[in-house]
Amino acid sequence: MSRIGKMPIAIPAGVTVSVAENNTVTVKGPKGTLTRVLAPEMEVKVEGAEVVVSRPNDLKRSKSLHGLTRTLINNMVVGVTQGYEKALEINGVGYRAAKEGKKLVLSLGYSHPVNMIDPEGIESTVDNNRIVVKGIDKEKVGQYAAEIRDKRRPEPYKGKGIKYVDEVIRRKAGKTGKK
Repeated sequence: MSRIGKMPIAIPAGVTVSVAENNTVTVKGPKGTLTRVLAPEMEVKVEGAEVVVSRPNDLKRSKSLHGLTRTLINNMVVGVTQGYEKALEINGVGYRAAKEGKKLVLSLGYSHPVNMIDPEGIESTVDNNRIVVKGIDKEKVGQYAAEIRDKRRPEPYKGKGIKYVDEVIRRKAGKTGKK
């Protein structure tokens, strides 16, 4: 049995979970509503104040989807109650970020500023050299943070670029002189 898949998901107060045909799961909570179509072979049931995911057989695909389906539903429940956030840090001389409405303007040493528009349901804030991406959908928050980081990845010699706050950059030694 999947250790993660067989665990029931507790539904907190103020959150409603409904399962429609084609395994369309809708989670409504204080921060918003999330809908997702899950694999049709998984059985998702709402029993009282918890959601239970079960699999019909022990085929490899069913085993793989069991824990995934449970985790996706759990991420939706956590998203509508607490939300998700990713923090990024800008390092480098002259590298900076600014916010103009829903637009994130990054100065990253290129000849032009890099403009990024916040996706639907995602909000980014700038505080000095720190960018915080917030939202209720874990996947969208992570994707947008990764797109921001891709504009100037941290380099291994001086560590300049955009990195996650909890990311550790492996540093390399620079050139050595002639002997």
